[in-house]
Amino acid sequence: MRRSVFFISDGTGITAETLGRSLLAQFDHVEFEEQTIPYVDSPEKAWDAVRSIDAAACDEGRPIVIDTIVNSELRQIISKSKAFKLDVFEAFVGQLEGELSTASSRAVGTSHSMDSQPDYAARIDAVHFALDNDDGARTRHYDRADLILIGVSRSGKTPTSLYMALQFGVHVANYPLTEDDFEESELPAALRPFKKKLFGLTIEPGRLAIIRRERKPDGRYANLAQCESEIRAARSIYVRENIPFLDSTHLSIEEISTRILATVGLKRRLA
Repeated sequence: MRRSVFFISDGTGITAETLGRSLLAQFDHVEFEEQTIPYVDSPEKAWDAVRSIDAAACDEGRPIVIDTIVNSELRQIISKSKAFKLDVFEAFVGQLEGELSTASSRAVGTSHSMDSQPDYAARIDAVHFALDNDDGARTRHYDRADLILIGVSRSGKTPTSLYMALQFGVHVANYPLTEDDFEESELPAALRPFKKKLFGLTIEPGRLAIIRRERKPDGRYANLAQCESEIRAARSIYVRENIPFLDSTHLSIEEISTRILATVGLKRRLA
């Protein structure tokens, strides 16, 4: 089964995507073709969205629309499309207004605005930290890190670091474990003073080999035996040094990040 899905918002569309994908993930036997239409903040843009939705209607079933549009006039326009519509604000905000006995502000884009400057500044600072301390490029600022991810090349350290910075506002560095590190009997010198901040990532060798082949198809780097050796050596370090670790093979970046936070007891810095 295949269905078209539209995430529509008068803001960035992030909320519609996040909620929508969580709902759609419950139907893994259906193939969804997703399209996000952000900043639908005028009747003209709303009618443009309707035309795009109707153009996707086909014999496979009417499109699904998940929207977080605040303005009632624009919601009415979107409702004229030939789609099955899930209106987040109609479903939840109306009920909250009744429970709280007060009207909502109906303000557009407040969940991702810059009105909360401390949160915005914390997010940007965390992202800059992750970029500056990616892949062991710099180690002199590890004293500022909330967490240091370690693991072999292509085990998911960089995307996890950036996601945690962007979504949680925590300072995450990452350091690659190499063959030189495996030959030593102790942690790399740059990591030893920060052992309590370390968290290891591992991955199934077969999956690692596939990922590495996409980057460097030839040579020892993507060889399955090489991947098996590196993963085995990394796990040995984690166990020997009592470093918590997680297998990232079948987990999304979101799952990896939230499991790490829960394991080490870090709290998100963003509201």
